[in-house]
Amino acid sequence: MWERELAVCKETAVQAGKAILEIYEKDDGSEVTYKADQSPLTRADRASNAIIVEALKREFPDYAILSEEEKDDRKRIENDFCFVVDPLDGTKEYVKRNGQFTVNIALAYKTRSILGVIYVPVTGELYYAAEGKGSFLLTPDGKEQKLKVSDNTDHTKLRAVMSSSHGAPEMEALIEKYQIKELVRIGSSLKGCMVAKGDADVYFRHNPTMEWDTAAMQCIVEEAGGIFRQMDDSEMRYNRENSLNDKGFYAINKEENRLR
Repeated sequence: MWERELAVCKETAVQAGKAILEIYEKDDGSEVTYKADQSPLTRADRASNAIIVEALKREFPDYAILSEEEKDDRKRIENDFCFVVDPLDGTKEYVKRNGQFTVNIALAYKTRSILGVIYVPVTGELYYAAEGKGSFLLTPDGKEQKLKVSDNTDHTKLRAVMSSSHGAPEMEALIEKYQIKELVRIGSSLKGCMVAKGDADVYFRHNPTMEWDTAAMQCIVEEAGGIFRQMDDSEMRYNRENSLNDKGFYAINKEENRLR
């Protein structure tokens, strides 16, 4: 189930990522503009969005689309199927030119994230998952690796990831309380990929995000055996009327690592 959707999303994410990389390698940063919320918008965001939206509309005309760079059509709420897209997740990292940005495509079915694809343009890594099928990483050399979260529940040896651009005092307090020494600050959905891959144990995000920031990452983490919930421990749902994830969220390897 979802084989065709997954195949199209994988191919489309790679195409969009290649378009981003082509611009990235030539871009001097002079074309960056800013939206009303002061978040940056680049030519790469727009190019990626155009590729993704065109492909999804062509291949799945009956599915709704919620994309960061598209005008929101609230009729999507009436549709059981909705693609949730971030054409360039980590635009701040793109502008900083640190390579820590991704292409995120997810499919929500009846508000659940049942498919997720994350492509990393700079490294050529492709993370993907579908409900009941597991999570995988495809490397540029064609090797496919099944992902599994770590088994670590030793709070003295926790490995954490957090945003490199969006710090939060709540996270700093957890770091101090649990004396977390292995901490990686990195941009975009790469943090969730690290949890799914077993390279990190916990990722707590206290700041608000949007549906398109989390939908693909959630499926990949969960299918790797991890736990992904809102900060109040409720389920994260998608294709909502309000796309703001205002409760924060966490992605962890084991319930024992639900730090408070």
